[in-house]
Amino acid sequence: MKLTPFNSARLHQWLSHRQGLLVCGIIGLAAVVIGCATANRLIIAPPQIAGATFVGSDSCATCHEKITKKFATADHARLKAPGKNAVDAGCESCHGPGSKHVESGGGLHTIVNPRKNPETCFACHLDKRGKFNLPHSHPVLAGKVSCNDCHNPHEGAGFAGGKSLLVRDDTCIKCHSAQRGPFAFEHEAMRDGCTTCHDAHGTVNAKMLKSRNANLCLKCHVQEANSSVLVGGMPHSALLRTGTCWTAGCHEAVHGSQTNSTLRY
Repeated sequence: MKLTPFNSARLHQWLSHRQGLLVCGIIGLAAVVIGCATANRLIIAPPQIAGATFVGSDSCATCHEKITKKFATADHARLKAPGKNAVDAGCESCHGPGSKHVESGGGLHTIVNPRKNPETCFACHLDKRGKFNLPHSHPVLAGKVSCNDCHNPHEGAGFAGGKSLLVRDDTCIKCHSAQRGPFAFEHEAMRDGCTTCHDAHGTVNAKMLKSRNANLCLKCHVQEANSSVLVGGMPHSALLRTGTCWTAGCHEAVHGSQTNSTLRY
């Protein structure tokens, strides 16, 4: 359709307006990035304790030398601001201002203990608060499990087992000992780690599985030939319609079996 001069003008005006919005959006985003990168104050407020003031992490080291000595290796240490900015961004960013704790000689009720209250962790890890509200999750909100049961905020990679997947799984095995094995026939996924199949914080699926159906298994175990789904060289197109791999009477021993190489029983 041929545009009239009037329509052409309106179109040019609309395009100019959209271009202006795009430029403003880019400038605004840049301002936010620059603002966050150059801010010399805390973006997230630390826990508050009535009447207490910040004393700095050096005061904590007086009594908690064993913890503070290793803190430099922790992922959380990278959040500590340098120089004067560290006054309220070291230990006290998670435990709250420590003046009353120091004055009382280490009184337990004068400092925040994140082990007993996950809200301190949620201040930064907002997505994890959401996951713990899903139908299937570790009972952190109920107070039966603590973030510290799996994570070490004072040392290393922030995970109780460090970066090694094998050591990391030891964290899960502390409670889920039945899945430890050893098994005569081990599920290969166990070598990749528990979080290959499970979301440790929570999901909408039973047993905190990342997927509720055979798609979970098919991420690793799938081939295709002549429009047929093959698993282990065997046609599975019809079998997949009967239910999940672990409930259809085929592979019940999903972690490992003592009797069957195809993880039955």
